[in-house]
Amino acid sequence: MFTGIIEHVSTLSAVSAQGADRMLQIDLGPLLEGTRLGDSIAVNGICLTVAKLEGRNAFFQAGAETLRKSTAGQWRTGSRVNLERALALGDRLGGHMVSGHVDGIGRIHARRPEGKSERFEILLPEDGSVRVVEKGSITVDGISLTTWECSGRRCAISVIQHTLAHTTLGQARPGTAVNLEQDLIGRWVAAMVTGGV
Repeated sequence: MFTGIIEHVSTLSAVSAQGADRMLQIDLGPLLEGTRLGDSIAVNGICLTVAKLEGRNAFFQAGAETLRKSTAGQWRTGSRVNLERALALGDRLGGHMVSGHVDGIGRIHARRPEGKSERFEILLPEDGSVRVVEKGSITVDGISLTTWECSGRRCAISVIQHTLAHTTLGQARPGTAVNLEQDLIGRWVAAMVTGGV
């Protein structure tokens, strides 16, 4: 489990194909200390397992399903990614409960200043895989955010300057693809209402 509070922004040192999978090499920077083989780290909101450690780099295998359901299939060497280590028992829950299981790929539809923050409009996937409610929680590339002005396939989020400076959202532009994970409780409620459970 994660909280959607980003600890570090890094870049992919290398991306290599392994059949239908991809091996991602990421410089962990300050997150290296205490990281062990088998640990879970959210990479742009995707829960990935540390398969190998070499120097400052961790290696993660992204399987075919991960590549289909997330932006990982679009990553290249040098791509910037948000990192968060798994929640430890007793840690503060500063964002919301995040599984690291991406529901779908959305897009930044618009971005504009609004006071000291910036307003982003997110275009949700056409297939309905991501559902949002007013004043609900959503994870955008691993970042815990609050939704508002939800209508059809669009919702708005407000991003403060600290978040813009310390995550990849600071450089996101209209058209940028983002990983979306809907609220965990909302996911279960929606599944029960529609008979998916």
